[in-house]
Amino acid sequence: MKLLSKTCMYGIRAVLYLTSLEQEKSYVHIRQISEDLHLSFHFLTKILQILAAHNIVNSYRGPNGGVSLARPANEIKVMELITAIDGTNAFETCILALPGCGEDTPCPLHEYWGATRDAIKSTFANITLAELERRIAQTDLRLIPA
Repeated sequence: MKLLSKTCMYGIRAVLYLTSLEQEKSYVHIRQISEDLHLSFHFLTKILQILAAHNIVNSYRGPNGGVSLARPANEIKVMELITAIDGTNAFETCILALPGCGEDTPCPLHEYWGATRDAIKSTFANITLAELERRIAQTDLRLIPA
């Protein structure tokens, strides 16, 4: 089961890449991000356009263009990225994709999924890009396939 779409996972990785760079305010070429993270350039471009439309990244065209964070990393929550790309559907639907699942007509996993889903949503709503970047730097976590 994947809670997040591939588009969303790639978007989070790309923004964490931007966050990890020391020159947070300067623009990074999308081609560089796609090569460093082993992501499709065209797919990544579309993802970053979505994030730019939601004021998560800034985009600048031209020979010195690229993308940068639109705001400081400590002001951007992971849930903002998820909502911008995937919406909130993953946090509102039945884990078994049964229509009408709820308190009155629950699925077999309703009781368990509801609590787990709410905990995951709360985590994403409270953790910032800056916090994740600190973890990446301190523990040498990776953003690319092994």
